[in-house]
Amino acid sequence: MPESVYKIIELVGTSTESWEKAAAAAVAKAAESLRDLRVAEISTLDMNLNKEGKVESYRAKVKVSFKYNG
Repeated sequence: MPESVYKIIELVGTSTESWEKAAAAAVAKAAESLRDLRVAEISTLDMNLNKEGKVESYRAKVKVSFKYNG
């Protein structure tokens, strides 16, 4: 296998429905402009709450790696 180099970026996806959809939104957005996506790792999950303490949105911080071509 030839040597390869990968770059990692961190994104935050949001969803009003779930953490899974928040993470998927981040990866989908990355796929629009990056090629050779390899791995997505969720590093943090959190929620935005309203004044009544109810969930307004879910957030997923995602590290995405892709092949670096220089």
